[in-house]
Amino acid sequence: MSTQLSVPLGTTPERRFSAARVLSKTVLWLFLLGMAFLTVIPVLLAFLGSFKTNAELTAGATFFPSSWQFSNYVQAWQQANFSRFTLNSLWISATVTVGTLIVTAMAAYVVDRMNFPGKRIYVGIQAAMMFISIGAVVLRPQYNLMIKLHLHTSLWGVIIILISAHAYIFFILLSFMGAIPRDLDEAALIDGSSPASTFWRIILPLLRPGLGVAALFTFRGAWNEYLLPLVFTMSSPKLQTLTVGLANLRYGASAASQTHYMMAGACLSILPLLLVYMLANKSFMQMTAGSVKG
Repeated sequence: MSTQLSVPLGTTPERRFSAARVLSKTVLWLFLLGMAFLTVIPVLLAFLGSFKTNAELTAGATFFPSSWQFSNYVQAWQQANFSRFTLNSLWISATVTVGTLIVTAMAAYVVDRMNFPGKRIYVGIQAAMMFISIGAVVLRPQYNLMIKLHLHTSLWGVIIILISAHAYIFFILLSFMGAIPRDLDEAALIDGSSPASTFWRIILPLLRPGLGVAALFTFRGAWNEYLLPLVFTMSSPKLQTLTVGLANLRYGASAASQTHYMMAGACLSILPLLLVYMLANKSFMQMTAGSVKG
């Protein structure tokens, strides 16, 4: 006795599969739109709040400013000494970014391409450093070390400490390094190129997409760093970074809250990060495919 599966009229497996696909895409887009909304709305509120008066911002009764206070940006620029503190932040962020990229790129090249005693121990130490906070846990020993090096009254102490915190950048570049064909190293070695020359002339240009990603993360981390610059610039206010200067905007001379100035300053401080993102974003699309012709 044979049995037959009953299929509703007008319904085929292809149509059911298509409906399920549309439903899954709809759910995915709704989830992505929800996450984008939760990400963008705080930035939008901060931007609109930077044009409000402090009383209106504190009350929180309106979404848009009743009267656009463009003078908030002028006051924030003057009170936070933006020109000076921005130069300090740019100097720290740019120096830390360049130093970190050089150190981590060379380390990733040696670890990926060469064998040496203690290689696994080195990689294990780098992995362990990712779980050690660079903040309050090791701040006192770092400060004592910089005192002995006579760098506790300059920005170089902050720069050296931030460059040393490169564990996750090392692993990012190590993963990109593994995607570069080893045939390039062998071809360069046959042509008489040294490992150092191969790294600088061949490997490093092909590592540009990874360097772009690493540069974005490193610059952002150095730009947003607050605790280290705060401690190292207590005796030298002129060396303060923009994050420290923005925190000082919270209260005015009469101890009155100045949240509207802080939001205006925060909006200004975002602009360099957006510029760096646009520059680094170009490297995301670069590919190393086709570098070796078989």
